[in-house]
Amino acid sequence: MRDQDVRSAVLRWLDKIHAGDDNTRVVEEMGVWAGSVRVDIAVINGELCGFELKSARDTLERLPKQVSLYSEVFDRMTLVVAEKHIAKAVQIIPTWWGISAASGDANIGLRLEQARPACVNPELRPLQIARLLWRSEAIAILERHNLVRGCRSKSADVLAQRLASELALDELRLEVRSALKARVNWLGQVVTNKRDMTIQP
Repeated sequence: MRDQDVRSAVLRWLDKIHAGDDNTRVVEEMGVWAGSVRVDIAVINGELCGFELKSARDTLERLPKQVSLYSEVFDRMTLVVAEKHIAKAVQIIPTWWGISAASGDANIGLRLEQARPACVNPELRPLQIARLLWRSEAIAILERHNLVRGCRSKSADVLAQRLASELALDELRLEVRSALKARVNWLGQVVTNKRDMTIQP
């Protein structure tokens, strides 16, 4: 079982459950923390949900750090993991993370079985959520809320701090999700469908 096999199975499942839903975007390799880490798959709609994939060929060495970083920005997280990793994985991930077991192989078809549903994240950090925005997106949001005065020439991080301190968490989450879904030029390419390119810092 390779990483690509697990990824393909998850993407097929997401495509199926979100078919015809114009309010949903599925993004592979979405960068967080200014692109220093990338979640394997993100789903952006009424929530920002992440899916981290660990195939039978992977190790869980990076998982503790990934847990720490992803838990600051995603409303829900799901670990999709080969069956052999489950016992160790449940000792690493928070109880609000979901977990799905991947079994089988590419020849006979992978099976995904939910072992635990993802719950709402109680650990969100507004500043890290605001840092998902491009600078131009942050300015546009500040303008809408009459908060842009004195900020236009500031760095992206200063803008993120202003947003995180001035907007209520739910309002900030909504603005960030709307900005991510509205992006039309990622990696210099025009986005034409719901499965897109990487979000760049």
